Amino acid sequence: MPGSKAAAVDVHLHLPAGAQKKDGPSAGVAMTCALVSLLTGTCVPSTTAMTGEITLRGRVTAVGGVKEKVLGAHRAQMTKVILPYANRKDVEHDVPLEVRNEMEFVFVRTVQVALEAAFGKGALGWRRAVGDGSGRHVLMETRL
Repeated sequence: MPGSKAAAVDVHLHLPAGAQKKDGPSAGVAMTCALVSLLTGTCVPSTTAMTGEITLRGRVTAVGGVKEKVLGAHRAQMTKVILPYANRKDVEHDVPLEVRNEMEFVFVRTVQVALEAAFGKGALGWRRAVGDGSGRHVLMETRL
């Protein structure tokens, strides 16, 4: 931004192919939250668990093993779980009622909604880039 002392940070995260065909993509939401936390100094509560694959356009897509992930989060005393909206039926059909009653489930469709669910509404601000004229870049700023 013209006249601003804010440092520009360009992050590229490269994840080479793993040993398993689908090993790791469901960590997209968690990795994004970790990077946002690092760059903004804002923390996700330690009782929040999350999973979800993220597309290049910012959509959060379904993942497998939801029952096992939720039960693991419950055993680890997580109280809030952020999941892809497409996995809503998996939770309703596969996760025991007593576990569902003890946890808050947030079903998300986009990475922006996932970040709001993880950090809290209003903790992170989104705005369009200024200066390049294209308006395609999204900048993030912390409001803490």
